[in-house]
Amino acid sequence: MSTFLNEQFALNDQRILITGGYRGLGLAMARGLALAGAEVALNGRSGEKVEEAVACLRDQGLKAHAAVFDISDEESVTRGVEELRQSMGPVTVLFNNAGIHRRNLLEDMSLEDFRTVIDTNLTAAFLVARTVVTDMFSAGGGKIINTCSLMSELARPSTGNYAAAKGGLKMLTRAMAAEWAGRNIQINAIAPGYFVTELTEALKADPKFDGWICGRTPAGRWGVPDELAGVAVFLASRASSFVNGQMLLVDGGLSSVI
Repeated sequence: MSTFLNEQFALNDQRILITGGYRGLGLAMARGLALAGAEVALNGRSGEKVEEAVACLRDQGLKAHAAVFDISDEESVTRGVEELRQSMGPVTVLFNNAGIHRRNLLEDMSLEDFRTVIDTNLTAAFLVARTVVTDMFSAGGGKIINTCSLMSELARPSTGNYAAAKGGLKMLTRAMAAEWAGRNIQINAIAPGYFVTELTEALKADPKFDGWICGRTPAGRWGVPDELAGVAVFLASRASSFVNGQMLLVDGGLSSVI
């Protein structure tokens, strides 16, 4: 049994790029992937913060690299992926995880805030995937995992730009699978519910909202980032070799009840 599990879930031969991988959900998934044997590259725009996260993983005996570039800028993506190709080797698994949120009601939302969230949460996933997929073609396969959201399926006031981006990312996941599955590339998505991260700390600190989430979620609590590690390993591994174009909700059951 242990040999079977090792063969299915081990990531020793994988080089994984995680955008937005230096904090929150991205860092938790990166740690889980590295513990499964992968060589991980943490991406972010702040070199100092990325290097701190890389050092943290290396202190745990894990294989980690810094990948500092702006995922929303085409030239920066091209340059950053090429630098990574030279230092670590071609990316075999991509996690499009980076995301931002700028909350406001739609009637009060600026065009800049709408476009910035779309560019970072949706367009950037296309840019990075398009850049790394050619190496996957050459290698005869690969994996792309997009971090979607509960907001890929549901919306609430003040999340219009975020819901539009994450809903689009769900469909981009399916479009990628439609075009690339025949090249032995599995493209899937993880859709977290409410997790305790820097993005949600203000919501968690609001007693009314915290109570609503805990009461609305069958599990009765918020998720913690490490709870995404197992899902990340599964979708990055051989165990998911016939899973394609799917979005796996990890939300404590919230989306399953009314």
